[in-house]
Amino acid sequence: MIDLQTLVLNADYRPLSYNPLSLWSWKDAFTALFLDRVTLVANYDIEAHSPSRSLKVPSVVALKSYVALARSPAFTRYNIYLRDTFTCQYCGLRLPSGGLTFDHVVPRSRGGLSTWENVVAACSPCNLRKANRTPDEAEMPLLNEPHRPTRHELHRRQPEFDHRQYHHTWLDYLYWDSELDS
Repeated sequence: MIDLQTLVLNADYRPLSYNPLSLWSWKDAFTALFLDRVTLVANYDIEAHSPSRSLKVPSVVALKSYVALARSPAFTRYNIYLRDTFTCQYCGLRLPSGGLTFDHVVPRSRGGLSTWENVVAACSPCNLRKANRTPDEAEMPLLNEPHRPTRHELHRRQPEFDHRQYHHTWLDYLYWDSELDS
């Protein structure tokens, strides 16, 4: 029970974020419930016990106040990899996140900034080979030009959810915008 997590939904019953998925520890969810900041949506079949009470552990909660989401996704290493589909933008090798680095197209030492438009996913061999040069100087053309992705683009590129790792009470809220079979 120590590692149980609670799915957190916005007031419109959509997850606050998909990548990473909006989760709280079950203890934080209890605190928010007692402070009347969230609405209980679903429980696990597990109970937490205090000296005087037993309560089912919340599996899904919804915020009572709507939180406006940022228009553009956070500039994070994971989101760069997701935008670039976990693929080195120089050689095309697809790797897990642990096998990737990120590379500044225009090196920082030459005035390149750490922005969506100047950073790409790269494997270590390509990153080392490119070194402190531009792709043209290194004769290593980019497969795709770096750009600022939209939340929708990153959501579409999110790897398929593994149903086994999510509690059944979460599924209706994780797939609310999935295309239905006809």
